[in-house]
Amino acid sequence: MDSTPNILIISASDPTSGAGMQADIQTVSSLGCHPLTVITGLTVQDTKGVYHVSPVESELFAAQVQTILDDSKVDLIKCGMLSSEENIRVLAKLLTEYPNIPVVLDPIMASGRGDELTSESMRQLMIELILPRVTILTPNIMEARQLVKLDDQIKEISIDEAAKRLLAGGCENVLITGTHDATDEVMNKLYLSDGETESYAWKRLPHEYHGSGCTLASAIAAYVAQGLSLIQAVEEGQDFTWHTLDAAIQTGQGQRIPNRFFWMNDFDDSDDDPTHH
Repeated sequence: MDSTPNILIISASDPTSGAGMQADIQTVSSLGCHPLTVITGLTVQDTKGVYHVSPVESELFAAQVQTILDDSKVDLIKCGMLSSEENIRVLAKLLTEYPNIPVVLDPIMASGRGDELTSESMRQLMIELILPRVTILTPNIMEARQLVKLDDQIKEISIDEAAKRLLAGGCENVLITGTHDATDEVMNKLYLSDGETESYAWKRLPHEYHGSGCTLASAIAAYVAQGLSLIQAVEEGQDFTWHTLDAAIQTGQGQRIPNRFFWMNDFDDSDDDPTHH
């Protein structure tokens, strides 16, 4: 077998390639891993929002995943939007059958403009069935609060308390991102299974971006699959993501798309020798 890490990506398709499956493929490929891909749903969306989600039928979803697991060595599973209650149940069963494969979950709840992508019942199933199998969860602040929703006063819960409850629910580690805060810097915080925490501050960039969360989770997945410690993977994943946003491209009329191959811009295009980089 080739030594290139295989990452099984489970997510919905995004025609813009800003987020979803296409974002995950670009990210792990840019970071030297091989993507194995299982689509959970088809979406109608652009850089401004999501207009429709059509989930993949659960038997087909299960067959896709099982066929890949039977054929290939999977070093890590990265999950994004699961698209339906039935697919969440299927995934939970499969993760139980393969307990030694690390799992990175980006718990997508809404689009960048606020389009709801999960129902309350779907969120409850994720809490009960998926989170206990997750190696690292990567919610933004709003998603973290939704995943511990207990009553109508949930907005009052602190981020530390939200993380504490997520860890108590069985999730091994949690990285909560502060992209939605109105602060000069983006403040992210990692909560580890041993009770330790790590805090990070990143310069806030001036634009809005489509797929930053997908990029971050996939980058962390790629670094973990390549053997970095979780803390190293989280640090490197954030650094990679920040650079993709700093070099983001405007492909449509809405949010910018992270440039996951920003490092190609470092090549010296002015040199007449095409073999010289």
